[in-house]
Amino acid sequence: MGIVNQFRAVIQWKEPRPNELFLKFTEKGDEIKNASKLILQPGQGCILTYEGKIEGIFEESGTYDLKSDNTPFLTTIKKILTLREGSEHVVGIWFYRKADILNMRWGTRVPIAYTDPTYTFPILLSAFGNYSIKITKPKAFFENVVAGKEYYGQAELKEIFLSRITQPITDYLANAKFSYVDIDSNLNNIAVEVKAKTENIFNDLGFEVLDYRIEGTQFDKETLDRIAKISDVQAEVLAAKIAGINYTEHQQLQAMRDAANNEGGAGVLMGMQVGTTMGNTMNQGVQQQQVSETPIDKLKKIKEMFEMELITEAEFIAKKKEILDNM
Repeated sequence: MGIVNQFRAVIQWKEPRPNELFLKFTEKGDEIKNASKLILQPGQGCILTYEGKIEGIFEESGTYDLKSDNTPFLTTIKKILTLREGSEHVVGIWFYRKADILNMRWGTRVPIAYTDPTYTFPILLSAFGNYSIKITKPKAFFENVVAGKEYYGQAELKEIFLSRITQPITDYLANAKFSYVDIDSNLNNIAVEVKAKTENIFNDLGFEVLDYRIEGTQFDKETLDRIAKISDVQAEVLAAKIAGINYTEHQQLQAMRDAANNEGGAGVLMGMQVGTTMGNTMNQGVQQQQVSETPIDKLKKIKEMFEMELITEAEFIAKKKEILDNM
């Protein structure tokens, strides 16, 4: 409903909207000059100015009698309004919300950038949540933030909050050494630390952050792609461990499977298997030679390998000559 002058005698802020924090009484005419009472509802405060300077702040709810109250500033205002023509135009009355301002939403407009301490890749992280504030120093808030504007709302305060909250989050994450897997489990710790780091900043502006929460986070697409690759490798390592092989052996099996699935891969895979079989057979033959094989046994062995096409004719002739020369 805004600020109203009831029967041209009472100045009050009736039914302020939820998004209104400061609102100036701007009625035209003789409302201020002829007003007899100033009424403050619970949760409201009032700042009075004269010629651009704060002369009085009223923080207690109740009715102030502008005609007979002995409050020093009200006495001065009465004389000014009585003696000076047009003096209502040099007197300013601002009502402000003294009550807690609850459940204000926030979200980072620019992703928070830092380096993952474990995997050393860059991370871009967006965050969102809610917070509550209270104007604790109306004079400082009026001078440093409102700066004489006739209206000041939650949207303007949100801009101040966001501009000062993002950098402390970035600094904390850079020093806390949280890997990407640790972020969600430490949201409360991050919020507590950031609230503490910004307390003096907001206090100097004239308000206190009562409750600050980080409800969730979101990585950018490139970060999610990197995380997906790491997850895939970790899953393969775990699978190899369960299968009783090391990661290198797992990769070799993966390569053989991929080769078999590709065009012409079956022949490649068969060649790999034949090569492995031939290598094992030749190694076994060498070991047997070292133990009990006679030259005849050796000749029979290489002839069998030649007939099985495990060795070429040239290899067979060369090996045969070697055996005969050593008899």
